[in-house]
Amino acid sequence: MTATDTNLSTQYDPKQTEAKWQQYWGSKEVFKADPNHPGEPYCIVIPPPNVTGSLHMGHAFESALIDTLIRYHRMIGRNTLWLPGTDHASIAVSTIVDKQIKAEGKSREDLGREEYLKRAWAWKEESGTTIINQLKSLGVSADWTRERFTMDEGLSQAVKTAFVKLYEEGLIYRGNYLVNWCPESLSAVSDLEAENQEVDGHLWHLRYPLTDGSGYLEVATTRPETMLGDTGVAVNPNDQRYQAYIGKTVTLPIVGREIPIVGDEFVEMDFGTGCVKVTPAHDLNDFEMGKRHNLPMINIMNKDGSLNENAGEFQGQDRFVARKNVVKKLEELGNLVKIEDYRHSIPFSDRGKVPIEPLLSTQWFVKIEPLAQKALGCLDNENSPNYVPDRWKKVYRDWLVKLKDWCISRQLWWGHQIPAWYVISETEGEIKDNTPFVVAYDQAEAESKAKEQYGDNIQLEQDPDVLDTWFSSGLWPFSTMGWPENTADLEKYYPTSTLVTGFDIIFFWVARMTMMAGHFTDKMPFADVYIHGLVLDENGQKMSKSKNNGIDPLLMIDKYGADALRYTLITKVVGAGQNISFDYDRKKQESSSVETSRNFANKLWNASRFVMMNLKEKTPQELGQPDIESLELVDRWLLSRFYQTVKQTKANIESYSLGEAAKGLYEFIWNDFCDWYIELVKTRLWQDETSQSRQVAQQTLGYVLDGILKLLHPFMPHITEEIWQTLTCAGGQQTLAIQLYPEVMGDLINLDLETSFDLLFNTISTIRNLRAESVIKPGEKIKVILQTESDREAEILKSTQSYIQDIAKVGELIIISSLTEDPGQVIAGVTGTVQILIPLTGLVDVAALAAKLQKKLDKVLQDIKSLTGRLNNPGFVNKAPADVIQGAQNDLAEAKKQAEILQERLDRLK
Repeated sequence: MTATDTNLSTQYDPKQTEAKWQQYWGSKEVFKADPNHPGEPYCIVIPPPNVTGSLHMGHAFESALIDTLIRYHRMIGRNTLWLPGTDHASIAVSTIVDKQIKAEGKSREDLGREEYLKRAWAWKEESGTTIINQLKSLGVSADWTRERFTMDEGLSQAVKTAFVKLYEEGLIYRGNYLVNWCPESLSAVSDLEAENQEVDGHLWHLRYPLTDGSGYLEVATTRPETMLGDTGVAVNPNDQRYQAYIGKTVTLPIVGREIPIVGDEFVEMDFGTGCVKVTPAHDLNDFEMGKRHNLPMINIMNKDGSLNENAGEFQGQDRFVARKNVVKKLEELGNLVKIEDYRHSIPFSDRGKVPIEPLLSTQWFVKIEPLAQKALGCLDNENSPNYVPDRWKKVYRDWLVKLKDWCISRQLWWGHQIPAWYVISETEGEIKDNTPFVVAYDQAEAESKAKEQYGDNIQLEQDPDVLDTWFSSGLWPFSTMGWPENTADLEKYYPTSTLVTGFDIIFFWVARMTMMAGHFTDKMPFADVYIHGLVLDENGQKMSKSKNNGIDPLLMIDKYGADALRYTLITKVVGAGQNISFDYDRKKQESSSVETSRNFANKLWNASRFVMMNLKEKTPQELGQPDIESLELVDRWLLSRFYQTVKQTKANIESYSLGEAAKGLYEFIWNDFCDWYIELVKTRLWQDETSQSRQVAQQTLGYVLDGILKLLHPFMPHITEEIWQTLTCAGGQQTLAIQLYPEVMGDLINLDLETSFDLLFNTISTIRNLRAESVIKPGEKIKVILQTESDREAEILKSTQSYIQDIAKVGELIIISSLTEDPGQVIAGVTGTVQILIPLTGLVDVAALAAKLQKKLDKVLQDIKSLTGRLNNPGFVNKAPADVIQGAQNDLAEAKKQAEILQERLDRLK
């Protein structure tokens, strides 16, 4: 681009333009942050996408929101950093790699840990590269020199540091506890990774005989196979029906084990029979009861969901096969009382998609209460972090209050291996629950610690498990800045400014980050949490891989451009935290809303071409700002609307009302600037070069277009950069991305003037509509009478008379307070209290026009009669498909609307 190249191509090509500026921004490192630069910091760390394939529309939505905020704050002078990166996603990636290996007829163990991790890293490179390229194709202004991955060297050191510190502070422990177990992924999962689903099941009533032969107790269960691990029966001590049985024993059917009857207030007297079986190793509530009454804990299940040696004759059977066989055996023994249908909620593994099994297991845990209390204190005492919208604050708080100790170990190979080493003796040969261990940063430190405690003749083996993904993700806001080192980035950009995330991971991620940050940095990791909704498909359903209803954002970018997609997603935000629906025709692979945004881009492009052609190869800087005293009425109106838009846009962005900001810009650019101002100043632009009016119009056009491009840049960065470079002849020497955002000049905002122009535009629109109805040729000058009793309206109309005559093609314009003589046959309309009359005598053949309208009306009335008859016919209504009936109803409503319009036009002619 040369300094004199001030012409845009006739057609806007988003593919070429977007690729060009993405390459330019990247090669020039435009978005590289510098902690030594001045300016108040503004920082967002990306919610790191999982390296599980490619981005979906939800990621595109979130990235568009973040980039709008980042670009805006950069342009108002803040020292901005958008830190990008990806998450290793232990369970999800392990599932993918396991499926790949299974397809080869192999298992994880066949490959061995080293080869398995090579496969996982190869997948990470492939998926991570895809994701980063997708983000770049959206035009996000992230600092790619700071890109992080949750398993890169720096973050791995942060994870080890956090683990060791928490362990040394007594906040991490290894214990035998009941955990959620996924038999599919063969790993423990947190409560947050368990998704409750309503299922149709059964309630089996079982008879447990009293050991002394005096009778039996009846219990009910939804999982009869677990009775093989029962170690007690519980009743409420206040239940008079069973008080006499407390302390006695029953004989467990099939097994023959004698188990005690205990009294526990947890048992609800009015639920079921009032007696419950206690299986401490396979139910969380039973686990707590078992501890209270010192009941044995007997695990009957293997980690793959099959039954183990404690299940006797059912050993080796899958849990659901064993369920049927246990019930059959109980029936044969006479211990099955009845079976009831029962709909209830059971937890499923979010990743494995199978019912979770509570399993007694030795795992690593974080004591959560001290961490949660710190986060609660910041919330209650400082409102930190601040939630937008505020209603999510209560959801977040309630969750912190009820959190239990966090199981952080996962029986996987992909992830951060737990920094604990077991001292293995020659006699044991393997890790057991009571095997001594040391926690250390690395193998060398572990050996040193172990030798100090256990002597020189030791053998160490690192814990094979990995940490829960959310452990490393919980450190993300500060580990990415170099923690635990006291780096310049950490000093400048932490705590971060805003977290932009979906409401569905407040519990998974947001709470983890606030607890970890509160503990390790004594600060909340972000000032604001901006919660957005989900992107729903064209049927209002959540997009998911299982439903196969996702929409590839790259498909939309390829068809319409990244700017169009970004703008569409943002304008759909009607309120923070609300879900948005994305319209999409899957057969045509089209979206009408994204097409509307592309049309908006084309509108801006064409308007900019018009402006630049009429600036006669001069830049706005060369033309200079218009002198206030020289401004004409329409120039004052445009500047008032411009600064009003600046004010509203800034206020909306800073209050996170991004959808409102985008829609406000659309209205100003499309309506005020393109449709009205450009039309109103065309005749001035055609005046002689020495005309001051022409010069002021050029100055105003250049000045406002320059401002529009800056206002719109955070939302549509590529097209605005391309136009701005051409408009200003920047030649790539500088970029729009770092220009200052427009400031409000309040003294140029004139609300009375804007109101006046509203009347002007409504008057022009009404005249245009009346012309069209009367089939008056577009270029033909007409006579118009404007009648109003309002002195204020009359004054406005007179002051803008030249605009009305110019735009509406009015030859003679009469403005009066009342009609003193018959204007003859007219067509009339009204706007506000202004009556608009167009005399038709000698202008059109009124009779022929009326006849034409009457003919159309008669046909529509016949259609109404026919449709009404069909819909009143029981034979049609009772037999036709619902969509056919709905179609007929829609056609009838449309016909009635057309009839009303045609009748109004006829009445006006009369």
